[in-house]
Amino acid sequence: MVRVGVLGAAGKMGGEVCRAVASAPDLELVAAVDPGARGRSLAEVAGLGGNPLIVAEDPEELVRAGAEVAVDFTRAASARQNLAWCAANGLHVVCGTTGLSADDWQELEALFAPLEAPNALWAPNFAITAVLLVRLAELAAPHLDGVEIVELHHDAKVDAPSGTALETARRIAAARDASGAPPFPPDPTTEVRLAGARGGEGPGGIRVHAVRLRGLVAHEEVLFGGQGQSLTIRQDSYDRTSFMPGVLLAVRKVAVTPGLTLGLESVLGL
Repeated sequence: MVRVGVLGAAGKMGGEVCRAVASAPDLELVAAVDPGARGRSLAEVAGLGGNPLIVAEDPEELVRAGAEVAVDFTRAASARQNLAWCAANGLHVVCGTTGLSADDWQELEALFAPLEAPNALWAPNFAITAVLLVRLAELAAPHLDGVEIVELHHDAKVDAPSGTALETARRIAAARDASGAPPFPPDPTTEVRLAGARGGEGPGGIRVHAVRLRGLVAHEEVLFGGQGQSLTIRQDSYDRTSFMPGVLLAVRKVAVTPGLTLGLESVLGL
């Protein structure tokens, strides 16, 4: 039985994680932390009727409760502190918070050293279909003449483009470079009549477009073009429960996945 604590427990993703962990027969939810909901019952903030846990203000509750793995779905500023705290206190951590920088990853890689416990696993998207989308895009990258990415999310998402879209662009560019294929042709647009109409320029010059609309959850399209043909790879998450199989898999695997791991690919064998 793996003992799990959740950081950001009162958030939409945090509450979903609490419910998923509580319902898993091989996991035990032992702590919930969220400064904005301190003192409230987990039954109230996460809809876990009958659960006796009270939401704590600081991560010290994870130690008091004997948690082995922490799951972090917070904001970037909080996640930086939470991950460093977990490293210092010997807790494995699974993180889905986006907005962390390359400098953050360098620091965290040093904190979560491969030959020492604890370990950390971060993914921009825990939906297994999203992981497969990125892998399929990597396979297609060397063989077609151009690509653009469209990511679509709910209207409350604060960052754009999404971490998944940026990771997709990075992996496509890297796969094309590794294959020896030339860079994608430059954008031929010379007249932009509305600022931002061509999206943002991501890794490898790949254009990334962000849509924010009420009613959406998390969706991504990768559109490849070639001579007389096109290929569209699309992934849809219709509900936040779509992320939970990946989160629970990471919770179960992080203790035996040394150091800092970026992405679910390694635990999925991709």
